Amino acid sequence: MKSNLMGCRKITISLVIILGLFVNISPRVINAQASLGEPEGQALVEQLLEGGLVVFFRHADTAGSPCDSLYRIGQREGQRNLSVDGEQQSQQIGKTLLELNIPIQYPILAGPVFRARDTAELAFGVDRVEITESLLADDYAGSYGVSWIIREHQRLFTTPPFPGLNRILVGHRTPALIALNGQVSRAEFSEGAAIILRPIDGRNDVLGVVSFVPSPSSGVDSC
Repeated sequence: MKSNLMGCRKITISLVIILGLFVNISPRVINAQASLGEPEGQALVEQLLEGGLVVFFRHADTAGSPCDSLYRIGQREGQRNLSVDGEQQSQQIGKTLLELNIPIQYPILAGPVFRARDTAELAFGVDRVEITESLLADDYAGSYGVSWIIREHQRLFTTPPFPGLNRILVGHRTPALIALNGQVSRAEFSEGAAIILRPIDGRNDVLGVVSFVPSPSSGVDSC
């Protein structure tokens, strides 16, 4: 009984923390995901060519991989990992940004959970990626706490890159969507898609969501 009460208490505290992030904040219009073949996607590319933006990639495709079960950083077993299609999608993302001549600020920042780390390293190269706990998945918060992870996402989203360049982050859907307070919906942020943000005076302006390389799997994953 004591164990169950402690578990409930932890869940309640986490929910209170997350809900507290929304107090006195009005959600903005949800951004629909666009492809490069659509006018909205082309417009986002034009803005990226000018630099000054933050690009948050969700990790690539994980279809067929079991949901996380162990939540141990550095241990691949027990984590939801990239599918073979996800590995190919990651590589194609890097090639596509190169072909589009998108100016990038290095290093790329990625979370330590393998599906995010692998996406970044396959897309941009191991030597160009820096792993940071700031982009942890919420389920892996551990002693850091979920609220710290959300604040770190907000900090990274509002920090401008060097002039003429774009900062690229690779992480997970849930903490990003919480940090953005509903500006992007779960259904509009598929695996491998990117949220494009413009940092302005300590806040961020979500310009849109783009899929540089379409997700091999349709629908919203259940994990």
